[in-house]
Amino acid sequence: MIKLQIIGNLGKDCIVKEVNGKNVINFSVAHTERYKDSQGNQKERTTWVECAYWTDRTAVAQYLTKGRTVYAEGSPEADAYTNKEGQAASTLRMRVQNVQLLGNNASEGSGVNTAASSMPASAKTETMASSGDDDLPF
Repeated sequence: MIKLQIIGNLGKDCIVKEVNGKNVINFSVAHTERYKDSQGNQKERTTWVECAYWTDRTAVAQYLTKGRTVYAEGSPEADAYTNKEGQAASTLRMRVQNVQLLGNNASEGSGVNTAASSMPASAKTETMASSGDDDLPF
């Protein structure tokens, strides 16, 4: 099994859909890496991960809003395609098994907490439901 773990910010509000009688929450997570190139210039590289969270617990969707910091883990999928300009491109996707809200909305500040304190207890329980793995990346 290949497991992908990402901590990043949502690029837009999530979208909840029903597909063949099952619920899926779609969202995009961005992680920006800052580094110096060989000439010492500061550079940035942002990686986007398209996420699909198949779940009956859609209450978490109201908290998956643009700017929210999340931790998500699941199975990676990569798709190659030709873009509008005719160039080869690829997309990184993840079939999410676990999602956790971290910190606050971007408009509320950028502090990182282990759970979003503004959530009701019932939503925290649903949000932090795990796929059975107890090991955390931090």
